[in-house]
Amino acid sequence: MSAYRSNLTPGWKKIAFRTMFVCTLSMSGPAMALDTADMMAQVDAQLEQHYAHLDALYKEIHQHPELAFQETATAAKLAKEMRALGFEVTERVGKTGLVAVLRHGDGPTVMVRTELDALPMEEKTGLPYASHVHAMWNGRDVPVAHTCRHDVHMAAWIGTAQVMAAMKAQWRGTLMFIAQPAEETGLGAQAMIDDGLFTRFGKPDIGCALHVVPAPAGVVIYGAGMATSNMDSLEIIFRGRGGHGAAPDAAIDPVLEAGRFIVDVQSVVSREKDPAAFGVVTIGALQAGSVGNIIPDQAELRGTIRSYDLAVREKMLAGVKRTANAVADMAGAARPEVVIGREAAKAVVNDGAISARTGQLFQSAFGKDVVPATKPTSASEDYSAFIAAGVPSLFFGIGALDLTVFVDAKSGKPIPSNHSPYFAPLPEPTIRRAVEAMSLAILGALQQ
Repeated sequence: MSAYRSNLTPGWKKIAFRTMFVCTLSMSGPAMALDTADMMAQVDAQLEQHYAHLDALYKEIHQHPELAFQETATAAKLAKEMRALGFEVTERVGKTGLVAVLRHGDGPTVMVRTELDALPMEEKTGLPYASHVHAMWNGRDVPVAHTCRHDVHMAAWIGTAQVMAAMKAQWRGTLMFIAQPAEETGLGAQAMIDDGLFTRFGKPDIGCALHVVPAPAGVVIYGAGMATSNMDSLEIIFRGRGGHGAAPDAAIDPVLEAGRFIVDVQSVVSREKDPAAFGVVTIGALQAGSVGNIIPDQAELRGTIRSYDLAVREKMLAGVKRTANAVADMAGAARPEVVIGREAAKAVVNDGAISARTGQLFQSAFGKDVVPATKPTSASEDYSAFIAAGVPSLFFGIGALDLTVFVDAKSGKPIPSNHSPYFAPLPEPTIRRAVEAMSLAILGALQQ
């Protein structure tokens, strides 16, 4: 795989870094004296015994996705798996989240996070186990799919728990596996914290999470410093005056307001912030009207605002509000309702020394399949809420795509990324490598 991958264009790295999320791991002291080869041999032996079950679990979860704070069946499925492994499981933490604890002597407490939720969008992968589920979301019936691949994370989370339960002779301490709801809305991590996650179960010494990315399957990506962007949700209701489509002069068209805003707000990005500073405003949803010959009373927009620097963030937020109000003034309409940050997540920042030490473990185990991240991703992660609550952490990425995807990209075919309806990871070796990497990171942390 490594030799073949060296002949690929570097385009996959650009996309992977844009969509990579965070895993935080706190270690102290000198580099660990860990027999990586022996540890990996034991991990792989467990995977050989149980991989078929993980593959089946992944496909079952993929076929039955659930939206944010609706993940009751998914959480129940994971709870059953964890109880069978000997973990003490508490359900309904932070509405639909769960906490599974395994105590084994004195030592640090390590938290391992997975997400539960899927996205309100249609899957178009054509896979035999593709999702055909629909659910209610914001008052609408929508298709539901694991296009961000939290299904892979859940399978790897269970696989890692199985490995750690089977390898108790190699560690002492406490494992705190959490399954978090509503990552996609940026609300789930804080919901668990607000529900007493760290007061009821204790605050971990170490936190870990991973995320699949559109890189070649089996690649491990990690980096120091800022790993993800700040995220603020954007919701705007433009008010108008309804009327007949053939007589727009007798109405005030909120659809035109919305359209003008979508175009004009990009001037905030291109003309008001430092051109070298990262900042994105994207409108992903527009709902207005019912038929083509009626001008509606209002138009609703939903979008996302991403940034790294806090000063850039404030400039963009102010610019978005000012642009929305200006558009309404131009139309002679009432001021719009602008809500920013109902769903939000701060940037995740990985510790440099922690990343370096964990990277040494990864390099020893996976060699050329390890790729240091050179810049933060433009995606966001509410895992940052756990860090803000005082849990030092490391967040890393796992490649998930067939090499042929990158070969095809040389001919101009787009590489599907997270949230694409065509994003289809290879279960094998993606799940296997995710379990290997997470197990190794935890074992290294517990032996500090």
